[in-house]
Amino acid sequence: MKVYDELVARGLIAQVTNEEEIRDLIDNGKATFYIGFDPTADSLHVGHFMALCLMKRLQMAGNKPIALIGGGTAMIGDPSGRTDLRSMMTRETIQHNCDCFKKQMERFIEFGEGKAQMVNNADWLLNLNYIDFIRDVGSCFSVNNMLRAECFKQRMEKGLSFLEFNYMPMQSYDFYYLYQNYGCNLQFGGDDQWSNMIGGMELIRRKLGKQANAMTITLLLNSEGKKMGKTAKGAVWLDPNKTSPYEFYQYWRNVEDADVMKCIRMLTFLPMEQIEEMAAWKDAKINEAKEILAYELTKLVHGEEEANKAQASAKALFVGGGDDSNMPTTEISADQLQDGQIGILNLMVACKLSSSNKEARRLVEQGGVFVNDEKVPAASFAVTEEMLKDGVKIRKGKKVFHKAILV
Repeated sequence: MKVYDELVARGLIAQVTNEEEIRDLIDNGKATFYIGFDPTADSLHVGHFMALCLMKRLQMAGNKPIALIGGGTAMIGDPSGRTDLRSMMTRETIQHNCDCFKKQMERFIEFGEGKAQMVNNADWLLNLNYIDFIRDVGSCFSVNNMLRAECFKQRMEKGLSFLEFNYMPMQSYDFYYLYQNYGCNLQFGGDDQWSNMIGGMELIRRKLGKQANAMTITLLLNSEGKKMGKTAKGAVWLDPNKTSPYEFYQYWRNVEDADVMKCIRMLTFLPMEQIEEMAAWKDAKINEAKEILAYELTKLVHGEEEANKAQASAKALFVGGGDDSNMPTTEISADQLQDGQIGILNLMVACKLSSSNKEARRLVEQGGVFVNDEKVPAASFAVTEEMLKDGVKIRKGKKVFHKAILV
């Protein structure tokens, strides 16, 4: 199966322009493509996972990835999928986040001369003269067409700032700049970026002529990637200091039954023949498929050693007892205790198993909280200093394990 056909078979393609040209570029390793990443945090999360896997897959086929970090566009903020204005970040924060992204991306793609490149659109956007920009680039955009774009339409009722209105021309200019300076002939993005991406193609065509447009091809990732991002953003990070390898493993081990094969197709590098065999699995075999998914993705992000540890810990815990050395752990200090103990509600909040005492109380009253494998009988239950010295295992529901220990 050729590369493009495999992308289709894995469910990664949503919409394309110039499909035959795309097929030729990708199958023959002639694509120099970019995917954009907004540096809104100091770690990538699983919502970026599909894009990273796609970059790796295409680089393995001889194509050249450009990881575009939106240090410039982040000064404006993408209105897509938003109901309010994004908070403004300083240049120093944006640069720090960009540096963190580079380290994580190196696990997926190989950077270097003739290989993958990382660029920051701050390098060209922040130096633009605004009057020159709106005369040279703004004149290529129809306000009527922009207002029909989905990314703007959903904001019109609550209010769209003029600042955000500049985002589409800015992102479009990125493709124009990369086409001219990096030979970039292909762009990838999520469904909600379609209007911005088409804007980039149109800008190149208007500035450089129709002949140039033949090599500026837009491809969209399947919308499932965005669903992952919306589900996990702020919760499941690729940085092991934010989400441990064990927690990362557990996230994928606990996906819904209906989603497991979809995730395996889109995100793993297992052969399609093996995946098609697994597609027929039912009942108890679904859990085996989830374990395969969790192991493969943990290995991809954190390495084989950490994947083996996470898998061993998960299996041991589910059969009772076992090795808990890799379980997520929160250290409790003496000043968090009152009269030599800490209430279960406060402990769950401290361990980030609940966002508030109210939520923790509801979980306890529903019978969903266990301490050292014993159901917590009431919200008034407290964990003593002596228990914490040895480490206390807390279980939320059937699948979320955590350890608290006194320091």
